[in-house]
Amino acid sequence: MATFSFPEMLLLSLVMGSFIAASAGDFHQEFELTWGDERAQILDGGKLLTLTLDKTSGSGFRSKSEYLFGRIDMQIKLVSGNSAGTVTAFYLSSEGPNHDEIDFEFLGNLSGDPYILHTNVYSQGKGDREQQFYLWFDPTKNFHTYSIVWNLQRIIYMVDNIPIRVFNNEESFGVPFPKNQPMKLYSSLWNADQWATRGGLVKTDWSKAPFKAYFRNFNANACVWSNGESDCASKTSGSLINNVLRTQALDASGRRRLRWVQKYFMVYNYCTDLKRFPLGRPRECRRSRFL
Repeated sequence: MATFSFPEMLLLSLVMGSFIAASAGDFHQEFELTWGDERAQILDGGKLLTLTLDKTSGSGFRSKSEYLFGRIDMQIKLVSGNSAGTVTAFYLSSEGPNHDEIDFEFLGNLSGDPYILHTNVYSQGKGDREQQFYLWFDPTKNFHTYSIVWNLQRIIYMVDNIPIRVFNNEESFGVPFPKNQPMKLYSSLWNADQWATRGGLVKTDWSKAPFKAYFRNFNANACVWSNGESDCASKTSGSLINNVLRTQALDASGRRRLRWVQKYFMVYNYCTDLKRFPLGRPRECRRSRFL
């Protein structure tokens, strides 16, 4: 990770502080409701957004801005009770058939069973890089922060600032990595009972509808893409911001936390699914144990 002198760090903290304040706004300013009619609502003067799923439709929203590198944070409180069959999705995505995408998907459960957090990375239209985790708390009782850190070197998934997954840039070994396509932030609540809970064995219980998820405290400490260029370069000390956003990595404490999550809470890792890859693991899986 890049190191900086004390004056640089002081300047960075001041600039990043103003950057965060400018990019953390109310939902009216930052997002548009994209589907579901009145099932998606912005409340409390723009401080809270809710998505609802009923038997007729789910709902969703997306950011007005596109981003190319940075850190995206959102606090989410998931559907409570019997949420089997439902999926709450929170992800970055570009457009087109060869799109890039960085996914959080929360797979619903029967009452008393844990949610499964499903992650995936798409690059140039190819995904199939799934990892799944249980959470070490009940994500329906309170809001928790889910973060995507995305730069030229890696993608870091974080929950309450604890890293759960790292996907490194291994382009030098022929592994595509999302780096050229700006992405918007999307979220949706929808019915996926054909696969979401126990592989589709447990269906949505519509007597429990409507299902509702809650969102607050969005923050984008990120480079906004507009008119073919990033705004980071145009900000005061933009090159410094750009350098940090493009190089952020885990320190020793972060690596220990990552190992803790992957040891005790990971429930699926495509890198170890030998039935799925009988001819050998994907190349990136051979490069790092933190995948």
